[in-house]
Amino acid sequence: MPAVRVLTRLLLLGHELVNVPVTDHRRRAKRRALAIMNAKGKKERVGYYRDLLKVSHKTVGMAERMAGALQESELARSVAPGLAVALRLFPERARQVISQTERRVLKGQRVPAQEKIVSIFETHTDIIVKDRRDTLYGHKLCLATGASGLVLDCVVEEGNPADSTLAVDMVMRQKTLYERYPRQVAFDGGFTSSANLRDIKQLGVKDVAFAKRRGLKVTEMVKSSWVYKRLRNFRAGIEGIISFLKRCFGMDRCMWCGLPSFRSYVWSSVVTANLLLMARHILQ
Repeated sequence: MPAVRVLTRLLLLGHELVNVPVTDHRRRAKRRALAIMNAKGKKERVGYYRDLLKVSHKTVGMAERMAGALQESELARSVAPGLAVALRLFPERARQVISQTERRVLKGQRVPAQEKIVSIFETHTDIIVKDRRDTLYGHKLCLATGASGLVLDCVVEEGNPADSTLAVDMVMRQKTLYERYPRQVAFDGGFTSSANLRDIKQLGVKDVAFAKRRGLKVTEMVKSSWVYKRLRNFRAGIEGIISFLKRCFGMDRCMWCGLPSFRSYVWSSVVTANLLLMARHILQ
C-alpha cells in the first residue's frame, strides 16, 4: 500500500527530531501487496488483505503519535513545519483508503465512486477505465472542434459520467460561448441515444450524426446519407486532433499537482495547439 511507504518515510524523518519509536513495515506491506496480486482465490486474497490492513493501521497510528510529538516540540515546529503538516494530512487520507478497503473486501460492500480515494497525493483523481490489464486514472475530457481544426471548447468532467449524459450540455455550451447553436454536430458512438437526438434537434440543430446508430435511422438524424457520411468522417478526423494534443502537447499525462493545476495544464495544451494551427494558417 503506497500509504505505508509514504508514512514510513515521513516517520523516519520525524524520528530524527523527536524520540518516538518507529517500526518500518514497508517490506511486509510490499510482500502482502504482491501476494494479493498473485492470489489464486478470494479466500487467500482476503487473508493477505487482513494482514496488509493490520500493518496499515499500525503505521497510521505511529504517524498520528509522531504528529502530536512534533506539534509539542518547539524545535521540530521551527526546523520542519512542513513535516508536521504532512503527518496530519496523509494519515487522514490513509484512514479513508483503509476504510474503503475494509468495506469492499471484508464486508463485501459496493463503495460509491464519489466516496473513493484512489490517490493519497491527488485526491481529486477519478477512475476512468478499469479492465483486465490496466486501470487508468485522471479525468474525462470533452472536446469540441470545428471545421478549422481548432478546439472550440474543452470541459474537464468530475467523476466518470457516461458519454450519453454529456451530449446535450456540450451543444448548449456552444450557445453560451458563441451565442448560437451549430447547424450540424457529430458525436462519437458513446453519445448515441434517442433522447439526445430529440433534445439536440429541439435546440435547432439541423443535422445530428452519431458514429454508431444503435437503432436510429439515418433519416432521423440527418437529411441524407451523404450528409451522414460527411459528418461521420469529420468526427473520425477529430481523433487526429486528439492524437495531436497527446503527442505534441502532453495531454496524455498531467505533470502538475492539484485539480486547478490539472485544468490549467489541459487548457495550456489546448491554447498552445490552437495558436500553432492559427500560425500555420497565416503562413500558408
